[in-house]
Amino acid sequence: MLIILSPAKTMQEEDVKRFPRTTLPQYLDRASILAEELKKMTVDELARIMKVNMQLALLNYGRFNQWKASNHSTMGTPALLSYQGEVFRGLNAASFQEDNLHFAQKHLRILSGFYGILRPLDLVLPYRLEMGGRFSPIGYRSLYDFWTANISKSLDEALTHQGDRILVNLASNEYFKSIDKKHFSMQIITPVFMEAKGDGFKMVTVYAKKARGTMARFIIKNRIKGPEELKLFDEIGYYYNESLSRGEKIVFTR
Repeated sequence: MLIILSPAKTMQEEDVKRFPRTTLPQYLDRASILAEELKKMTVDELARIMKVNMQLALLNYGRFNQWKASNHSTMGTPALLSYQGEVFRGLNAASFQEDNLHFAQKHLRILSGFYGILRPLDLVLPYRLEMGGRFSPIGYRSLYDFWTANISKSLDEALTHQGDRILVNLASNEYFKSIDKKHFSMQIITPVFMEAKGDGFKMVTVYAKKARGTMARFIIKNRIKGPEELKLFDEIGYYYNESLSRGEKIVFTR
């Protein structure tokens, strides 16, 4: 079973000394291509393609201009601790023991507009680059065009290594679209989290994000092996709702 998550827009630096078994991103060479193109952009251009204010554009202008592949080993932060936001608050990876980190390294992947795909202990440098944004690398129509083949290849290899070929999709639609699902076989399980509203249920994005991270934590901590075990998830008030679940979409409500 392999879990996929989306990254967060905000990042922080963390002391990496507690994690001696860190790794480097699989596609660091391709991230370097993006970095070199982004370094040529002005602050105004970054603000436009990222749809951010000038303060955030200036922050990321500095990040990209200081970015070097060679800095990852000495200045990088494990991806699982670097990303902030509701998903990663729900995951709470800072509390993981070494055995949980080892399991996560094998069974969790984070999709990224800048790095393509990351394992939890891959060292990253702060950046902001959304997969569905306006940036189009030279020779490509979009970041989807730039990354889809690499992301799909990496996931296919990981699923083959694990044997069961079950993908638990806890990513947003923006990032899930980066996978070429037609060119390799897998069973996709998509947990959906909904809130009671009036006479029915509705998905509330901010709550769903935290629930995705909490579900990933549940899988890692409990060494979940299959779809039926996923239905046992009962954290932060959610329970499996059989009546709303259909096929590979399993719904949890509260």
